[in-house]
Amino acid sequence: MADAALKSRPADAGGADALTARLSALDLPKGGFTAPARAAALARLKDMGLPKPRDEYWRYTDPAAFNAPSPQPLPIAGAGPDSPLFEDLDRLRLVFVDGVFDADASDDLALDGIEIGTLAASEADPGHWAADLYGTLEAESHKRVARPFAALNTAAAGDGVLIRVTGKPSRPVHLIHRRRDEAADVCYHHVIRVEPGAEMTLLETGMTGARSSFVLEVDVADQARFHLISAKRAGHQKLGWGGIFARVGAEALFKSFALSVNGTMMRYETVVDMVGDDAVAHVAAAVLGDGNRGDFHHDDTVFITHAAERGESRQVFKKVLKNGAKGIFQGKILVRPGAQKTDGYQISQALLLDEDSQFLGKPELEIYADDVQCSHGSTTGAIDETALFYLRSRGVPRDRAIVLMVLSFLADALAEVDDETLREQISDRLDAWLTRHA
Repeated sequence: MADAALKSRPADAGGADALTARLSALDLPKGGFTAPARAAALARLKDMGLPKPRDEYWRYTDPAAFNAPSPQPLPIAGAGPDSPLFEDLDRLRLVFVDGVFDADASDDLALDGIEIGTLAASEADPGHWAADLYGTLEAESHKRVARPFAALNTAAAGDGVLIRVTGKPSRPVHLIHRRRDEAADVCYHHVIRVEPGAEMTLLETGMTGARSSFVLEVDVADQARFHLISAKRAGHQKLGWGGIFARVGAEALFKSFALSVNGTMMRYETVVDMVGDDAVAHVAAAVLGDGNRGDFHHDDTVFITHAAERGESRQVFKKVLKNGAKGIFQGKILVRPGAQKTDGYQISQALLLDEDSQFLGKPELEIYADDVQCSHGSTTGAIDETALFYLRSRGVPRDRAIVLMVLSFLADALAEVDDETLREQISDRLDAWLTRHA
């Protein structure tokens, strides 16, 4: 499907005609407290236009399939061999079907220390707390890099969750995505505010649509803590774009981990602004790509800004690719003047299980302070034959030995999940997937 999208791309792909066609296919929401933010986002989008293949931050990922007015239908597959991830945890479930909240399938939204609502149900409330946050962090991100699909999402999103955390809820919140429409073009937007000293964990699993767009805006106030663990399942012809926009206050913590498996064309952008002293931000991902059943292209683009003193940031991305799969990592650390004692670290690594797969890395450091410790590294390699021989010499079958080595390779990314129970569940799921695909 990706090749077909490239061949059918019009001459002005990303130009005015493409944007007009893209917007004409949408039913843009009107009214409500988001109306000013949506209008501003639409104006930004029209000013910048859709991305083009030669744009600096799209040079490795052709945006044609995302620019198209509608996606190709994606058949709804049956349940896989694994039980749903996190199924046995005590958590508050919020179910979305084709991007729309399903109250009947969800749990009661009442939970101590947290206020939960939905975008569609809350828009009519002019005094809603999210009115001054919706679209704000997304708009701020354009001052450094144009992000057309983020603006498009803010203008077009029909639903999402609005979460205000005032304490330390006893259970994590679990967003579960389900599909009913084979041609669903899903667009949802979440807004989360973690008040000073509060803490929450957000889990996300399931299958969204034939094509999906999501934005998550997170405001982590002073001394607050926010954990995001995402393991959305991608079909083999899935198209997905996502943007996470976070603001981290003084002595606050933001941690994000994503597990990604399959998908034809996946692009995730993470933008974190560390605005308070002693802020901490960690962004990590483990990606498994097998091109045996179709094209696989996965792009992670990260931009972390240190704007205060003694900030700590980590970017840890591990990708395992085979059968012609392609992985991309574009990561940047920006240290502003005055952000002394910054500690920024970035690592992107790929394990290629054949000669047909490819990994492209673009690490960047931009530093305007003189008392900092910042570093980056990017490596690409194959299975260590010496280590493989060692395991086989001790009776470990070849396929199992490769699985163990891949799990070891991914361990640094998994270590970014603080909760041991969640980390073990993800590791077990990875083990099972790798064993089936060995």
